[in-house]
Amino acid sequence: VQLVESGGGLVQAGGSLSLSCVASGRTFSTYVMGWFRQAPGKERILVARIRWRDSSTYYADSVKGRFTISKDNSKNTVYLQMNNLKPEDTAVYYCALGGVPFSYEYGYWGQGTQVTVSS
Repeated sequence: VQLVESGGGLVQAGGSLSLSCVASGRTFSTYVMGWFRQAPGKERILVARIRWRDSSTYYADSVKGRFTISKDNSKNTVYLQMNNLKPEDTAVYYCALGGVPFSYEYGYWGQGTQVTVSS
């Protein structure tokens, strides 16, 4: 499985960005896809995830009401719409895929895309 993210960039506080992640390869067993982020000097954390079959979602408290995760099964693509961005959202954002049923272990990762929010 290969994951390719796109859509990062520089935006002012209060602005919006949309990230995309296209999965290719052996994606038929996808159980969950998620977006993680890692800020300088900090651990990588889960921002949002979506289960492939029923579209059930989860959001970290820090992004609830501002970020929306969605997917297009036909395109094997997951999106992250980020609104009302804050400087603390600045990080490298990674797409991840988990293929084990009923598990939130992520076995595949994208290369990451930089999101920078200026104040």
